[in-house]
Amino acid sequence: MTAAKQPVWDVVALGEALVEFNQTRPGEPQYLQGFGGDTSNAVIAAARAGARTAYLTRLGSDAFGQALLDLWAREGVDTSAVERDAQHPTGIYFVTHGAAGHEFSYLRAGSAASRMAPAWLQDASANGPATVLQQCRILHVSGISLAVSASACDTAYEAMRVARAAGARVAFDPNLRLKLWPLARARACIAHAVSLCDIFLPGLDDMAALLGLHDADAIADWGHAQGAATVVVKLGADGVLLSSADPAVPRQRVPGRSVALVDATGAGDCFDGNLLARLALGDDLAAAVAYANTAASLTVQGFGAVAPLPTAQQVRAVMPGL
Repeated sequence: MTAAKQPVWDVVALGEALVEFNQTRPGEPQYLQGFGGDTSNAVIAAARAGARTAYLTRLGSDAFGQALLDLWAREGVDTSAVERDAQHPTGIYFVTHGAAGHEFSYLRAGSAASRMAPAWLQDASANGPATVLQQCRILHVSGISLAVSASACDTAYEAMRVARAAGARVAFDPNLRLKLWPLARARACIAHAVSLCDIFLPGLDDMAALLGLHDADAIADWGHAQGAATVVVKLGADGVLLSSADPAVPRQRVPGRSVALVDATGAGDCFDGNLLARLALGDDLAAAVAYANTAASLTVQGFGAVAPLPTAQQVRAVMPGL
């Protein structure tokens, strides 16, 4: 960013938001209605961490779309550039729980968000997507942002290009969902996205499924080879691995926190949003990761993707010396 043009937003995210129905007891037909969509979860997490945030998406002109707009308004996430679609619905999904963990079932085919197209980003009006992208510190997109449709994939790539051209950093989480697209396409599209990002945020399980990589160091090496300057490998309960493309900066492992797991839905999104918020607010990478690690350990102690996302006050309460 130039000195004459300070960014308006700390963290902007682009993707698809959905209404969530989360099973409260395994095997029983009882669901808690909430909200989801990985980049939406992440931008709400960033807002609760104290960042100035905005979201870019398309919603149906339906009750679910209005519910999401109301959610973002309550959370302080700007939605000036969100587009409504009278012809296509807002997506929804269900989360069920069993011995193997949580499973997602989607009703999102043909959704309003899947109709995103690069031309939408050309709107440079005061509240248009192009203006938002040009006025942010960090843009966050994910593999799901790419997977919902070919046009959405192209839109995400264009958003990454526009943001970087304006001086922003771009963060990318592969967040692999093979129900949404074939593995070969996922590999190609995710590799290209990594080449366009500054901060790569893979999870260990995703990279094992995507590329057969089971080692955090090998994942970091792959991310750097694609072009990412910073790689943060999420290892679940084992914490994270931090890696820089600068050979003078040693790799660092940050251990996880031991907590009682209730629901892991959205834990990676919580980590991403808090990490990016703290980076945008001036933390160095190690400090931002420590903060995000703590935030993620808090969110898994509640149900749903959004409700248990912690505030900055809640994170600081369990971080000695912060």
